[in-house]
Amino acid sequence: MRNLALIPAVLMLGTGAAFAQGTNPQVEDTDGPNMVIEVADAEGTSKGTIVLDLREDLAPNHVARLVELAESGAYDGVVFHRVIDGFMAQTGDVEHGRQDGDTAMAGMGGSDLPDLEAEFSDASFDRGTVGMARAMDPNSANSQFFIDLAPAQFLDGEYTVVGQLIEGWEVLDSIKKGDAATNGSVTDPDVMQSVTIVTGDEPAEAEADATEG
Repeated sequence: MRNLALIPAVLMLGTGAAFAQGTNPQVEDTDGPNMVIEVADAEGTSKGTIVLDLREDLAPNHVARLVELAESGAYDGVVFHRVIDGFMAQTGDVEHGRQDGDTAMAGMGGSDLPDLEAEFSDASFDRGTVGMARAMDPNSANSQFFIDLAPAQFLDGEYTVVGQLIEGWEVLDSIKKGDAATNGSVTDPDVMQSVTIVTGDEPAEAEADATEG
């Protein structure tokens, strides 16, 4: 078992601090692939689709990892195990976070693939920024990632920025929140029902429509 507490203690908001959600930032779709995530509640009812623009220009190795796991189906059925209101929603534990398994250890695992070397950049963590979760070792990111619900510039230069949410803000905000007393751990969490990758000239909107059909 990988004894990891992702994200580590510095981000546990033990002081009870909360961050203002704020308005949606101005974002654009870059040349990288898009990750299309169909979000559902614990009962399987769809909440809608979010689209993440993956930033190969900032973190090519981490983007390649997300693409590989998504295309293999590893992310399908993985829960949002840790969601802190006014901070972030974390998911991607393909080892312990599958809805059809025992999620008691969700957040403590990764994948069968090796951990990644950090790819820190000058990109700032804003609302909708996607970062790679890790343990205390900067080079321990693997499969878990988080999406910021509010600006979190205190993460700048400490975590790898791997993408940005470009569609589905209301779906992001609707993801079930966890208990602040247990560091955001979620009971009956929402789930990434399906995760697909769109590349090239194929629009993310078309893929989103297909998953909803």
